Amino acid sequence: MCGILSILDTHASGPMAHMHAQRAEVLLDRLSHRGPDGRGVARVPGAWLGHRRLAIVDPRGGAQPFRHQGLAWVANGEIYNHADLRPRFGAAPSDSDCAVIGPVWGRLGDRTPGVLDGPFAFVCVCEKTGRWIAARDEIGINPLYLGRHADGTIWFASEMKALIDDCVSVELVEPGHLWTGGPDRPTRCARWHTPEWASTVPDAPADLGALRSALIESVRKRTMADVPWGVLISGGVDSSLIASIATRLARERGAPPPHSFSIGLEGGPDLAPARRVAEFLGTRHHEFAFTIDEALDAIPKTLEHLESYQQVRTGVPTMLLARRVRELGFKMVMSGEGADEIFGGYLYFHRAPSPEALHEETVRKVSRLHQYDVMRANKAPMAHGLEVRVPFLDRAFVDLAMGTDPRHRAPRPGGEGPAIEKALLREAFDDPGDPWLPHDVLWRQKEQFSDGVGYGWVDAIRDRAGAMFAPELLMTAPRRFPEDAPCNAEMMWMRELFEARFVTGRASGRSAVSTIGSGRSIACSTPEAVAWDPSWERLAGDISGRAIAGVHASGQTLSEQSVPPAASA
Repeated sequence: MCGILSILDTHASGPMAHMHAQRAEVLLDRLSHRGPDGRGVARVPGAWLGHRRLAIVDPRGGAQPFRHQGLAWVANGEIYNHADLRPRFGAAPSDSDCAVIGPVWGRLGDRTPGVLDGPFAFVCVCEKTGRWIAARDEIGINPLYLGRHADGTIWFASEMKALIDDCVSVELVEPGHLWTGGPDRPTRCARWHTPEWASTVPDAPADLGALRSALIESVRKRTMADVPWGVLISGGVDSSLIASIATRLARERGAPPPHSFSIGLEGGPDLAPARRVAEFLGTRHHEFAFTIDEALDAIPKTLEHLESYQQVRTGVPTMLLARRVRELGFKMVMSGEGADEIFGGYLYFHRAPSPEALHEETVRKVSRLHQYDVMRANKAPMAHGLEVRVPFLDRAFVDLAMGTDPRHRAPRPGGEGPAIEKALLREAFDDPGDPWLPHDVLWRQKEQFSDGVGYGWVDAIRDRAGAMFAPELLMTAPRRFPEDAPCNAEMMWMRELFEARFVTGRASGRSAVSTIGSGRSIACSTPEAVAWDPSWERLAGDISGRAIAGVHASGQTLSEQSVPPAASA
C-alpha cells in the first residue's frame, strides 16, 4: 500500500491544478509514513499527481506515477489478478500489480473497478482530454478522501491531513464508488458495486467446503509479495485461522513457516492462546509486551494517524505492534479483520432478536467497516509503513459468506459446548483428522482486541478520561459538539483531540467530522442494534465485549430460535 495525492481540473475550475504544484509537493510529504520507499510526481494536462511508495511488489521497477499510452495514474492498492489482466489489456512497463489499472480504464471506462480483484484507491487521467476517474474498492480497505478547493479543483488523497489546510471541505469517497470528471464534463459520483446480499435476506444453505476453499484461496492471493511478510496472531479464531492457512500454503511451496506477531500487556488474556497457536503451527513467533503508560502516551499520535475519534483504544496496541514488526524488517502482514462483521462474531450478536435482524446488522457492519476496524487496520500500521492484508474481506469470500442464510451465521452450540459466535466458520475448519488449530483455540469465545491485549488497558483509558472530565463538563458535550455528541468521558477526550488536530483553524472547517462513523454503541454494535435490548440504552457507549452481561466468559445461550444444522463438508 502507498499514499496518493491528486489535484484535478474540473469544468468549474479551468486549468488550475498546476497552480498548486509547489504546495502539493509539501502536502505529499504528509503521507511519507505511508510510502517511505519512494516518492514521485507528475504534471500532466489537467492534473497534478503525487505518490509515496511502500514497495512490496516489484520493489525496483514499480515507481509511480505511471504514464503509458497517453494515460497517467497513481494507485494505492494490490491488484491480485494483474497477471490475468495483462494479456487482455496491457500494462505500463513494470511488473507492479498496479501497472494494469490505466490500460484497463482506457478500454473499460467506468467498468474498470469491477474487474480489479483486490483493495484499491486510484486516480487515472487522460493526458489528451484531461478527463479523470477516481475509485475505491468495494469494502473501503484502502482509504480515499475528496477535497473541494475554493478554485473549483477536486483533490483526492489517501489521508485527510493532506487536504484539511487547503480545501474548503473534505469528505469520504465511499466504498464501491467512483468519481469522474474533467475540464469538459461535469463532476459526478456513481456506485460501481452493489452486492445482492445488501438488500435481501439470503436463504442459501451453508457450504462448509466452499467456505473453507474460498478462504484458502483468499489467503493464497495475499501471499503476493516480493518482500518479507508475516501474520498477526491475536489468540482468537480469526487471525489464528489466517495464520494456519498461510503456514500450510508455505509448506506446500517448500518455504519456511511465516513469522508471527502478537502483543499485549504482561499476562494479557490473548498472549497465551497466541503463543499456543504459534507453537502448534510452528511459526517463528515474536511476542511483544507494552505498558499502560506507553499506551496512554501513544493516544494523541494514534488518533492523528487514524484521523478519527473512533477505534482509538484498539488503534493504540495495533500501532505499537506495527512499529515493532516494522523494526524487524517486515513490510506486510495478514490479519483476521472482517470475520466478526460477516459471521456475527461480536458478543452482542447473542442477543439478535431474529435471523433477519442478525443479517441486517451484519450488512450494516460490513458496509461501515471503512470507518471502523478496516480504517484502523490500515492507518495504524501504515503509520509505520506496514501493510495489513485482510483475507476475510476478499470480494468472492464476502459474497459467499454474506449470501449464506443468517440462521447459520447466528451464535449457536458448537464444538461440544454452549452457544458460541462464528460457529459456521469454526465448523468449516474443524477437522479432527488434520486439525487446523488446537481445539480450544478453534472454539475459544470472542475476545475483542482492545480487551484481549489486557483488561487493564481498557480500564486505564476509562480511568484517565474520568479524571480529566467531570460529570458537569460532560453535560456541555451536546452544545460543544452538536454532531455526534460524546456520551462518556473517554469519547469526550478523543473528540477534543480530534477537534484540535482536524477541525479548529482548518480551511475545511467542520466537514472533517462528517467522515467519522457516529452513534452510540454497545460492545461494538451499530447504533441501530442498541434497540435489541432495553437495558443497553443506559450502557450505550461501552464498546467492551464485557458489557454483554451473561455472555462474556459464560457461554450463555441466545434466544430459542430454531437453527438448522450446517451442511457437511
